Formats: sequence, C-alpha cells, structure tokens
Amino acid sequence: MTTSLDGRELAAEIRADAAAGAAALTAAGRPPHLAVVTATTDEASAWYVRSIARAAAKVGIACDVDGEETSAGITAALRRLSADLGVHGIILQTPLPGGARLAELAGAIAPGKDVDGANPLSLGRLVAGLPAFTPATAEAVLAMLDHYQVKAAGRRAVVVGRSVVIGKPVAHLLLDRDATVTICHSRTPDLPAITAQAGILVVAAGRPGLIGPAHVAPGTTVIDVGTNATADGGLAGDVDPAVAEVAGALSPVPGGVGPVTTALLLRHVTQAAAATGTAGEA
Repeated sequence: MTTSLDGRELAAEIRADAAAGAAALTAAGRPPHLAVVTATTDEASAWYVRSIARAAAKVGIACDVDGEETSAGITAALRRLSADLGVHGIILQTPLPGGARLAELAGAIAPGKDVDGANPLSLGRLVAGLPAFTPATAEAVLAMLDHYQVKAAGRRAVVVGRSVVIGKPVAHLLLDRDATVTICHSRTPDLPAITAQAGILVVAAGRPGLIGPAHVAPGTTVIDVGTNATADGGLAGDVDPAVAEVAGALSPVPGGVGPVTTALLLRHVTQAAAATGTAGEA
C-alpha cells in the first residue's frame, strides 16, 4: 500500500517554531516583516502568494505584497526593500515578465533577506556548502524525506526539472546526503527509462500529469512538487494520481510539499530578523 507523504503535520511543527520566534522578536521590539514582490497574474502563483500572506499573519509575521509590471520596477522594489531596515525577508515571486531573468533580478535582493534563496550569491554558497538560505521548496523536499525517515544515502535519486529554484538546488541537497543524482528535463530522451531507475523521484517540471505509472519503479518514493492551476480553481501536481498504484510513497498535491515550503519561508523570516540588530540598526 502506498504511503501518503502528507506535509501538513510537519508544516504545523515548523510554523509553531516560527510563531515562537516571531513572538520573541516582537517582544524584543523588532517584529518580523516579510515582503513579496510579484509581477504575474498567473493563478497558481497568486494562490501561492495568498497562502503565504495568510500563513504569515497566523504566526505573527507582517506580510506585504508589492505588485510590479516591469523588470525595472521589480529591481527598484527589491533594492528599496533591501535597504528598508523594517523588512527582514524578501521573496521575488515567479513567473516574471517576458524576457526577464530571475538570476539578474534576484541579485538585487540583499543576501541576508533572501529567505527563498533566489540571489545567485545564495545559490553559490549552497553549492559550496556555505551558510545561506536554501530555496524553501528544495529544502521542503529534504525536510519531508527526513520526516518520513526516507534515507537518501547510497540510493539513486532522479530529479525531473532543472530550475534554479527547485531542480538544481534539490539535486545538490541530495548529493550532500550521499545520493547518486540524475537531473532530467524537457529534452531528456526516453524519460521513463531513467525515472524508473530511481529509488527517490522528485518531480518539479511544471507539467501536470507528466509522470505516470510507467515512469515509476515499484516501491519508489515520489515527491511531487508540481502546482498547476486547474479549471475548477484547484491545484494539480506533475504526477498522475495513478502513480499511487505503483509507488511506495507519494506526496499529494495539494497538502504535500506546499505547506512545508510556506512554513519554512516563515521560519527563514524569523531567522533573518533574529540575525539583525534591534529596529533601526544596520
């Protein structure tokens, strides 16, 4: 029987930690503050931003959403927020305007406030094994594996998706856990032949239903990172639900990686706020 890797219990534990941190910071006179910069009308993205704002309010973190329409506006907003001593965490929400590159825009986020690990400096430090905020979704994948006691060491892990916010950082985190890692993408020929070799399969391609039963070996642990908006206003993953008939464990969408990602972002904000001095100090 397939185990459902529900993320809600783990997310609740992380949120409780973030709430305790936020309360302590507020009592010390520096209430944590998150800013989200967005330039999209994509419904899946909008749903995610709304979930962040609701979750932040529940744990005592102020959250502002700054809507911009151009690359220049995004850059200006990120620089302004980076210089604002009252803001402790900054998220640049994707997708971005046509022609814009995440690496270029995210470079305007101060590393100490880069709570989603989007600045190339943060990513470089991650690869080098140096302290930095890890992209929250990538960190959530590893947190779920830990929570369900899925060991990566010595296992074959396949990551479907090569984005700098999920696919690549997940691969590096799995390498750090001594897994043997393969990254696949939209131009990988004969994808099922590769994914079927995985003991751990992480899917973050942004294509609903991409992975079906033929892609998965019996007993594989499958982490579905997909968040694709459906016609009825819901969310669908990148993994066909029929995979549950084959996999040993499968994370649901929604209710899997998503809640853990949001909770980790909130904890990152409290960590960033705790690392600063009292309000008004640089």
